[in-house]
Amino acid sequence: MIVLLGVLVVILGFVTRRNPVLVVGVAGIVTGLLGRMNPQEVLAAFGRSFADSRSVTVFAIVLPVIGLLERFGLREQARTLIGRLGKLSAGRFLTVYLLIRQVTAAFGLNSIGGPAQTVRPLVAPMAEAAAERTTGGPLPDRLREKVRSYAASSDTVGVFFGEDCFIAIGSILLITGFVNSTYHQQLEPTELALWAIPLAVCALVIHGARLLLLDRKLEREMALHAAEHELPLPRQATASRTNHGAEEAGK
Repeated sequence: MIVLLGVLVVILGFVTRRNPVLVVGVAGIVTGLLGRMNPQEVLAAFGRSFADSRSVTVFAIVLPVIGLLERFGLREQARTLIGRLGKLSAGRFLTVYLLIRQVTAAFGLNSIGGPAQTVRPLVAPMAEAAAERTTGGPLPDRLREKVRSYAASSDTVGVFFGEDCFIAIGSILLITGFVNSTYHQQLEPTELALWAIPLAVCALVIHGARLLLLDRKLEREMALHAAEHELPLPRQATASRTNHGAEEAGK
């Protein structure tokens, strides 16, 4: 049980807000040493883990490509494209993206979208442009962050509830394998996928309604923001100006 102290290292590192890579690395070293592994064996374990899960490091190639695309105007082109669709608001656009993301995930196409490769360079700028057109002006930073969060949620909700409709997804195979081996059942992946369809429809309806209501929220908050910047001066400031004017007139 003493090797579980590595978990304590992870908890303490995240509580103190240390670098996640450093925390996980130190926790792995501590766990290996407590498990009576010498430093060479710990290093070899890190190497094997990296080689076995090298697909996780694909982001190291994807992120520079996305950065180059953004540098050469990908976000600006996305905003220009959404500007040509006059009747498409931010809520409607994100609802359509939610539906597309859910349908593609249901067919196992999870990697065609994502927060890094799709939401940040394409979906979020297009939603911001649509929101600015419908509200009639540039968005404040607070509302801009809200639009970006809704864009990320449309991707996350779509893939989370859509992927379970695909019978070859890892979560479905894990559930069926665990249930069949532990409880001696004959649960088929198709059964779970069929039960996931009503849940995916409910997620589409509920979150789609929240996305459609986003347009009204943005209009209301933009009106409040405009009113806050057009308020008259406070009474103390008005009184001080009046007294100052009277003194100047007396002089």
